[in-house]
Amino acid sequence: MSIDRTLKSSSALIRHRNVLTRAERIEKLTDEGRWDEEKDSVFGLPKVIHRKASVGKKIKKEKVPAEGEEAATEGEQASEKDS
Repeated sequence: MSIDRTLKSSSALIRHRNVLTRAERIEKLTDEGRWDEEKDSVFGLPKVIHRKASVGKKIKKEKVPAEGEEAATEGEQASEKDS
């Protein structure tokens, strides 16, 4: 019998999980201030949204000309208008 392809890679254990363990849910609720150890029970915990962080695309930076280059291009444009 062959092994499923999702179990072959080493990243299968590191990938994003949709279901959190009870301890992870309690930790997340505590951080949000929605769970108190003394008042609330560990049974019947509310649902916790767990989103995978998306990686944004790189923003292209505009080329900012140096002061000397800026003055030269302005001078060239002025001389072209005079012609």
